[in-house]
Formats: sequence, C-alpha cells, structure tokens
Amino acid sequence: MLVGNEISPPYQRPQLFPTILRKGGNHAIEKLQVHDLTWFEKQHIDLRLDTLMTQFNIDRRLAVLGNGQAVEFRKALLATGSRARRPQVAGGNLGNVFYLRSLRDVQALREIAEIEHEVVIVGGGFIALETASFLAQLPKARVALVHRTMQVWSRTLNPEASTWFAEYLGTHGIKMLLGETLNGFEGRTALKNVQTKSGQRLPAGLAIVAVGADLNLGLVANTPLAYPHGTPVNEYLETDEKGIFAAGDIAAYPDKILGGVRRLDHWDAAVTQGHVAGANMTGRKRIKFEYLPHATSTIFDLHFDFVGDFSRPPTRVEFEGDLAKKKFTVRMYQMSALMGVTLCNQPAEKIEAARTQLREWPRAKKVEAI
Repeated sequence: MLVGNEISPPYQRPQLFPTILRKGGNHAIEKLQVHDLTWFEKQHIDLRLDTLMTQFNIDRRLAVLGNGQAVEFRKALLATGSRARRPQVAGGNLGNVFYLRSLRDVQALREIAEIEHEVVIVGGGFIALETASFLAQLPKARVALVHRTMQVWSRTLNPEASTWFAEYLGTHGIKMLLGETLNGFEGRTALKNVQTKSGQRLPAGLAIVAVGADLNLGLVANTPLAYPHGTPVNEYLETDEKGIFAAGDIAAYPDKILGGVRRLDHWDAAVTQGHVAGANMTGRKRIKFEYLPHATSTIFDLHFDFVGDFSRPPTRVEFEGDLAKKKFTVRMYQMSALMGVTLCNQPAEKIEAARTQLREWPRAKKVEAI
C-alpha cells in the first residue's frame, strides 16, 4: 500500500516549474508521472491518493488513514518529506501568497501569474531563483526578489561569482533587493503590498515565499524516529525500530563517502533511497546506501550542477573559468578536504570528473575536516 496526500500519482517534482510555469503545460502533467495508474495495478500496489495518514503506531504496527481505516503492517517506509516553511509575519495567509511544494501549488501559481503581473519573491535559494527566472519570462511580468543577505547562493558560489550572478539576474528583468528582510504582507483578503523591515512597500498581486522547508515528522512525534535533524537510519536506511525504514528528506543516514551523518532534500537522492529501502524491505540481499550528493538548477541560460557537500561555509575556495563566458567551476574545501564542487554550463565529462575527484579524495582528509 502506498499512501500519500498528493492528487496525482508520484511525479518528477523538479520538472514542475519548467513544465507548468514556462510551458503552461497542464496538458503535460502525465509526462511528469513516474508511472501511470495502470503500472500500479499491474504491480499489485494499492495506491491511495489524496489520503492522509493520521496515526502511525510503532509498537502495534498499525497505521490509521484519514477515512478511519486501520491498516496493520509488518514493514513500513516513512517518506513523508517536508513542507514549505512559513515565516511568522502578518498577512502570511492572504490570498495570492504562495508556498510552493506540490503539483497543486504550482498549478494554482500558474493561473494567478497569468492575471497578476506584479510579483514579489521572498528567498534566495534554488526554488526562489528558479521561480523568479520562469515568472520573469512571462509576458508583462515584473518580478522583484527580496533576500535577507547581500549575496545569493553564498554557500555554493565564491563572492565574486555570487555578485556576478545577482547582476546577471538583474539584467534579465528581476529587481534584486538584497540585504532586505520580510516584515509582512498587506491586504484585506488578497495581497496588495509586501513590506520589508527597512520600510519599503512593494506593490504585489502575487508573492512566493521560498525560505526553506520543515520536515514532516508529525506522524512519529515524541518517538525515537523524530529528531530536529531528521529520522536516524543505518546504512541500509532502516531505523532502530526493526522493519521500519525512512527515505527522502527526513532520512538522516551515515555518509560513507564524505563522512558524518547527512540528510538530503534532493529528488535524485530520494529516488535512489527509495530503490535501496524498497530492496531491503522486500529482498533477501541487503543493499547499503552510498551516495554522492548531486543537485542541478537551471536559471535562464545557466545550468548549474552541485556535487558534494555545501552544508557548511568553506574554509577555502578555488575558482576556475570565465564569468563573462558563463562557464566556470567553484571548488569548496574544509581545511584540506575537497567537499563540494559547483559547475556552471560545464560538459558532462567535467561533472563526472568532479564526482570522481570527490569520491577518491583521501579519506583521512575528510576525517580531518569533520
């Protein structure tokens, strides 16, 4: 049984923006689906869409669905993911203030963006900048971005590249308000203005808040499976509760490549963890989860690959390439250990070389950095 509160069968979440925002592609939603409904039937999977699970009893091995049905289980996989973080400011629940996470959210955003052309985006991460780049390409759109620091992507770019990147966004029609902090949203029922703590009032018929995510651990609250950093699992993605596994955003696993305990909120990582956890739940031979983080992002004509660990500020940064030609590589170090590599518009062989370098970097250097 696969239970989830999404309205559609499992889909490729990273492709929501380019498919729906840029192409207006509600007709292409089926292309985003990992499998159609027929596939689930053939695999004898009881798919419960638009369904909440209200209780998850570890001791009794019992789950209760939103319709009151109680389901007994021997093994379970927790893949509850995360939800968009909501800042505690006035007006956060006004109409046309969006917190993007699901297919529903992006479909609704597309409809509003066709009508409202004054757009304010709060945040400076991947979702904020990708959304800004897609919306800025819509006819008549006027997009402003509010970010609390003076640099964007400061953990994946060096200061010079970050400054260049912000200027690049500005040349593509995005008004950059860096060093500004959200104070609240104004309006009666629908949004009229976005206010910053410096006193600026930005006219807006549409606002997107992309300031991070919070883990969905409510089902296992007050149990050993819920910690602020996620659900602890071993190298097989199994928790201390035998037969209960975790995958995706919530899984905090031992990283055999870069060291330490890691939690990832990347699509590719979640898919890979799903395969490993599923095999370990159903197969005879147990498989270890070993994974080098790799995420991508496309902003206008810039394609970025992020390989490795960017969770901490680097102690040393190396830059190679040409910003003017929009082709460069940034390497992040912790002491003497290479931990992360950012590549902009680089060919596949350079991306693979970065992956190989990170995997083969002497283990002692990684331990020293951690």
